Amino acid sequence: MSYIIILVILIGFWLLLKSIWKKKKWKTPQKPIPKEWKSILTRKVPFYQTLSPEEAQQFEYKIQEFLLNCRITGIKTTVDTTDKLLVAASAIIPVFAFPDWKYSNLYEVLIYPESFDRDYEISGKGKTILGMVGTGHMGGTMILSQKALHHGFANETDKKNTAIHEFVHLIDELDGKIDGIPQALLEKQYSIPWLELINQKMEEIYEEESDINSYGGTNKAEFYAVASEYFFERPKLLAKKHPELYALMKDMFQQDMRLRKKEKVKKSIGRNSPCPCGSGLKFKKCCGRVHFK
Repeated sequence: MSYIIILVILIGFWLLLKSIWKKKKWKTPQKPIPKEWKSILTRKVPFYQTLSPEEAQQFEYKIQEFLLNCRITGIKTTVDTTDKLLVAASAIIPVFAFPDWKYSNLYEVLIYPESFDRDYEISGKGKTILGMVGTGHMGGTMILSQKALHHGFANETDKKNTAIHEFVHLIDELDGKIDGIPQALLEKQYSIPWLELINQKMEEIYEEESDINSYGGTNKAEFYAVASEYFFERPKLLAKKHPELYALMKDMFQQDMRLRKKEKVKKSIGRNSPCPCGSGLKFKKCCGRVHFK
């Protein structure tokens, strides 16, 4: 009985904290991001590399705004600036075309060192979950595997980015349910064509005639999230193999990722390269000084 009472108290305390957090005033950036952040974004976030100077400034602003209004907490792991920037980038990339976008349904991101199970445990069997949007008393939170977070940006060929996947679920949830029909982005006249296309593409997954991640066959919500990973990671391939799907997602996110990827230039940063933060100094004497002492 005492255990139940303690559990009820803890849940009540958590709901109280969440209520207080919801009432907090929305914070906006008051100064440019630190130059070290620019260096990390340049090296770690391929999407950022494709942006024009004006777009990069907008992206930096939204990154900063997200981090001012969403806590990122490490659970049995240490969270550093790179972790926080990768989480923020994952949040901003899908909604980059919507400058006034706010994740009103998210207050904290919990970072676990690796995968976890349905009970949020990181030891024992059944640790297959890499990311999750909280529900019930965990509403307003997201859980991400630190390892999967980094892998999503380090490997652009596998059509997978766990953090983007989970933020797409949050976009989907804004209308009250995660069902694969993001009413915040999808105009009503496209809802039926979108559902018909999802059904068709899921059937192709069932028949093993699709290169879309088989997890997308779980349900419509997972298909939408999986297809979004594909859209942002391998847009040219998606457009080639699934042109109708690409066209609908391009309109939905208001981004033609094929063009953005065409402009991408891989940047190799050596010790004597100009620092990507724009300071005018060599990388080894600026943002890279911690690596070249």
